[in-house]
Amino acid sequence: MVNIREVPFHADGLRLAGEFYLPEAASELPGLCICHGIPAVPFNPEDRGYAELAMRFAEAGFATLLFNFRGTGLSEGNFDMRGWARDLEAALSHLAAMNGVDASSLYVMGFSGGAATALFQAARDGRIAGVVSCASPAHFQELTADEALKGYIARWREIDIIRDPSFPQDMEDWKAGFSEVAPVSHIGKIAPRPVLLLHGDADEVVDVSHAHVLMDASGPNCELVVLPGALHRLRVDERAMVLALDWLLRQRVG
Repeated sequence: MVNIREVPFHADGLRLAGEFYLPEAASELPGLCICHGIPAVPFNPEDRGYAELAMRFAEAGFATLLFNFRGTGLSEGNFDMRGWARDLEAALSHLAAMNGVDASSLYVMGFSGGAATALFQAARDGRIAGVVSCASPAHFQELTADEALKGYIARWREIDIIRDPSFPQDMEDWKAGFSEVAPVSHIGKIAPRPVLLLHGDADEVVDVSHAHVLMDASGPNCELVVLPGALHRLRVDERAMVLALDWLLRQRVG
């Protein structure tokens, strides 16, 4: 039995939506923070895919926090990569303070842009004991190329992750945030803490070459698994989620 409750918290004065999944009668469990990717479609409250994932990992023995980064879901604000890193920092503080969580054993599992954020933050935050990265870009160069970025911004306004007409007020500074968070510049600083990189060789959004770039830049205790035929949405690929859970369970035992 897993107890689920809403646990909103704040980052930079913004209210972020969160759900906490805690196995019944649990005590001092390792914590897991799940980080979604950059949305490609409008928010749909009926889509409980990430919630089902959080339930699965909680049933396996992890006190699990699922939250929406700023600009997404029921959280306030506008999409911003630097802001997402601060959101994750706040989420980890929130998770560490929850009853039933072993604050000395906090893990992060991220997907796509959320995985990039997780790798960036792990290099800066020693509370993170390990990272599962699913389909992370090594960098955002393709996304931030001038003509491409215009199209992305238009789409992000359409799906309501950039909500304020005047945002971003400083386009160049906001754009620079993508370069600052790009995990290729940070993944090597996570060691000796472990990292699992999962990527599909048929990823249609983030080419598998990004995974090899990250692996080359990583330090010790980083493992790369490339899944044959897997697409970008690894959370719906059973092979990937079995690998992720098995890896996390091994870290907990170790």
